[in-house]
Amino acid sequence: MLALASHRKPRTRVRTTPAVGLTTAALASVTLLSTQSATAAPAEPKPSIEEVQKKVDDLYRQAGTATQQYNEAKTASAEQRSEVDGLLEAAAKRADKLNETRRELGNYAAAQYRSGSIAPTATFFLADDPQSYFDQDQLMARMTSRQQKAVADFRTQQKEAAAKRVEATKSLETLTESQATLRTSKQQVQTKLTEARSLLSKLTAEEKARLAELERKKEAEAERKAEELARQQAAAKEEAEQAAKDEAAREEPGTGTETGGTGSDSGYATKAEKVLAFAAAQIGKPYVWGATGPSSYDCSGLTQAAWKDAGVDLPRTTWDQVEVGTRVATADLQPGDLVFFYDDISHVGIYKGDGMMIHAPKPGANVREESIYYMPIYGSVRPA
Repeated sequence: MLALASHRKPRTRVRTTPAVGLTTAALASVTLLSTQSATAAPAEPKPSIEEVQKKVDDLYRQAGTATQQYNEAKTASAEQRSEVDGLLEAAAKRADKLNETRRELGNYAAAQYRSGSIAPTATFFLADDPQSYFDQDQLMARMTSRQQKAVADFRTQQKEAAAKRVEATKSLETLTESQATLRTSKQQVQTKLTEARSLLSKLTAEEKARLAELERKKEAEAERKAEELARQQAAAKEEAEQAAKDEAAREEPGTGTETGGTGSDSGYATKAEKVLAFAAAQIGKPYVWGATGPSSYDCSGLTQAAWKDAGVDLPRTTWDQVEVGTRVATADLQPGDLVFFYDDISHVGIYKGDGMMIHAPKPGANVREESIYYMPIYGSVRPA
């Protein structure tokens, strides 16, 4: 017999496992790549030369501010140290007087012991804390007037010595704070200068040349503004002199009208001449933050030393120097005036005339003449 054919459909084998494995691996790869792309920080674009110049200038300005903080803390620390030394010396003198009085009281006690009347008066004299006996009227009545004075002196000196010790302790705490500020300011200066040098060191030779060209353009623009100020000041001076002549001509002959400057103007001009002579002699010396001469200066160190040479004592920092003397407008500047820069008043120079000044510019530069328009002007003062 012929075998009957089967009506069952043959099973089709489907191999799903490898496909699933491939799909999972592919998805994992895509996910990994997507995650890496999302989390990878984009490379920062290299700053332009203009941006580098702005950043370096800002770092030098911040270093200048930190330098003034350092100068302020150094001055405060020196003054506090002097005060602490004085207080410690005063406390030592009080202690000597206290010990002298204590010895005198001991001598009284010894005398009583020899005379056979040691108690209770000697107990008072020899006690570590005689305070508990002070209010005993019967004991005080048995003392001589000299002994009573010695006890009174002892009490007074005890209080004064204790007060001096407290005052010295507080002054020492203030000194410690000033010294901490001094260290912090010093670190801030060093940090800003290191950052500025690091930026400049990364420039190529071509970039350094472009930066130098930007500096030349900045200086040229500042000099142009200085020349314009010089023309305005010359015109104003000529106009003032002509007005004085016209006024003198209207006066009757023989009135003795003075057309020259006043005595105060003449006195200031004499001082200013000494100031500028001193400052000019420092040209070429390096800027060093915190320096006050004679071999190097920072900006306020130079102005302080120059005016001191003319017999005028200025404070150490720009923030204090700007408060000295009389404020003057830029158009009214005279040689010797102090010109301050930036909103935080972190730089100062000595006006020379014709829109120019002598100043100690910044780290890496020397004392030099420069236009007052090289930096944004805050204001000016006439110190004397």
